[in-house]
Amino acid sequence: MNVLIVGAGPAGLYLAYLLKRQSPQTALRIVEQNPPDSTFGFGVVFSDRALEFLRDDDPATCELVTPAMQQWNDLVVHHRGQAIAIDGIGFAAIGRLRLLQLLQQQLAGVGIVPEYRRTLTDPRELQGHDLVVAADGVNSFVRRGRESEFGTRIEHLANRFVWYGTTRPFAALSQTFVQAEAGTFNAHHYRYAPDMSTFIVECDPATWERAGFAAMDEAATKAYCERVFAATLDGHPLVTNRSIWRNFPKVWNEHWSAGNTVLIGDALRTAHFSIGSGTRLAFEDAIALARSLREHPRAVADALAAFETARKPVVRKLVAAANASADWYERFPGHMRLEPWELAWQYIQRSGRVDLERLRRVSPRFVAGYEAYAAQRGAAPR
Repeated sequence: MNVLIVGAGPAGLYLAYLLKRQSPQTALRIVEQNPPDSTFGFGVVFSDRALEFLRDDDPATCELVTPAMQQWNDLVVHHRGQAIAIDGIGFAAIGRLRLLQLLQQQLAGVGIVPEYRRTLTDPRELQGHDLVVAADGVNSFVRRGRESEFGTRIEHLANRFVWYGTTRPFAALSQTFVQAEAGTFNAHHYRYAPDMSTFIVECDPATWERAGFAAMDEAATKAYCERVFAATLDGHPLVTNRSIWRNFPKVWNEHWSAGNTVLIGDALRTAHFSIGSGTRLAFEDAIALARSLREHPRAVADALAAFETARKPVVRKLVAAANASADWYERFPGHMRLEPWELAWQYIQRSGRVDLERLRRVSPRFVAGYEAYAAQRGAAPR
């Protein structure tokens, strides 16, 4: 089989490795418009459950990436000067560039080196292959012009976010809510290396306008955000890497393939960064597609149909949770009117996947703390 993979992010690199490992005779090309050491953002995060799936499906890859990860078992919500720990919420994080380097190393081990700095500009360049895989992200070239075939829907959220790093290594994944002169801000921050953390700043449209960010360059925006989160950063600077304000795009494709072309990763669908599942979904897409191709070696169309049939129900559920979480963040200025314990209680249940009984099992110290708070006010947990 002759396979072209467009995009050398986590989805494309990992799929290329799986396909070449399971079928060494496959003629495989992977092309990427950027250099091998170019990446947007800083760290990426995995939940404990995400690492469990990788350990079950591909222990070798899990053993490769796990030593490079930072891990913790609590999530911390900061609001009005109070820090509330939610125990039992395990996560691990790794630098995005480090993850790509490890996947590149793994791929080289099966004899494949991506064609970097290779920009496709003409759809005819996709012809002549038995299978074309679009792993080229939200603004997929492969998908462009074929939106009606794929049933593509793209909706941008109203909030703005900007992705930084910082040299302050936070102990756990944290959410910090700040009331500033211009309005309300939130930061998603977590350690991904011993001396580095991801630091995503988010604000609502009204705050963004009042702060005057539209007239600021990257340096001025960074300085402003450092002032807003001065207490959180504790003297450490923010670090930029194409750190510009963005609106998160909610991408969904009702049809996952058209002819011999299939979508995976962010080209297929996005999941809001507040639940930390984008890279997990990319890996799971690669595993599921490789499995379908292995089980249907003589019929690409059957393999692609099986991939969508098996995977779409799982993805729908996770994307629904991500969208519920995104909707909560779209209204976070209103949530900041709550007392710290009330905000934390609402926050942990925002995706609709965590009920009280599950919280009691997973986060007993947090539930006990909230129940003590509620009892003082004559209220019951809800």
